[in-house]
Formats: sequence, C-alpha cells, structure tokens
Amino acid sequence: MTEQAYTPDPPLPVPRRNADNAPYWDGAAEGRLLLQRCRKSGQVWFYPRQISPATWDAADVEWFEASGLGEVHSFSIVHRASEPGYRPLTPFVVALIDLEEGARMMTNIIGPNALGVAIGDKVRCVFEARGEGINVPQFLREER
Repeated sequence: MTEQAYTPDPPLPVPRRNADNAPYWDGAAEGRLLLQRCRKSGQVWFYPRQISPATWDAADVEWFEASGLGEVHSFSIVHRASEPGYRPLTPFVVALIDLEEGARMMTNIIGPNALGVAIGDKVRCVFEARGEGINVPQFLREER
C-alpha cells in the first residue's frame, strides 16, 4: 500500500488539475493512488482521461484504488534539469513503472538508493507533498 507524504526541499512545481484528472489528484491528496479502468474490457490505463481508450465511451470509465506496487520498465537519470526548481535535485531518476494492475506510469524513483535503479526493480508508491493538500505519487525501490 502507499505511504504518507513527505515534503521536498526546495518546494517543487504544483501539478495542474482539470476535469479529467481531478479524481486522481483528490485521491493523491488522501494518500491513495487511483487509476481508471474500462468496465467493459477491464483495460487499466494511466494518464487520467474521460473516455475509455478501449471503447471510446465515457460511460465505461471507473476509478479504483491501485496497490501502489510495480516494476521498473525503463528509466533515465537526469543530470541537467531544464526546470530551475529541479536543478538542486540533480541527479534524479525519471522512470516508467509497470503497475501491478497493468497500467504504465511515468514518475520519479526517489530515496537514498534511487540512483542504483535497474530495469525490473520492484517499487512502491509514496507521496510527495507539493503544497496545501497536493501530493504527487513517486516511487521507492524495494530492498532486494
């Protein structure tokens, strides 16, 4: 399951909410990783959207709480951040995570052992506080 939020230092940019992703960010504010799936096909996806990519029907979309567990599909270690707020954090890891539920999610691998990341590493979701009631899902490597 997911863990409580921590606060990065220095503060980082706040994500933008919209009609498609509001339930996702509401869940994250509560420390829950929410995903969407198609009621008809069972397909699970990430990033949030209003229609099912399987049936192209908004009526087929439902939100559910994910386990927060996954595996590293691919990653890159960033040494030169283009956004000024991220420069003090370099080097950092950007990764594609294959979630247990079947969706693939782009995120960061964080924590003291993040730079030792390898494809296939098991990871779990934690939440990074980005301001009043705003949490961003990030991932920690599981110890082997």
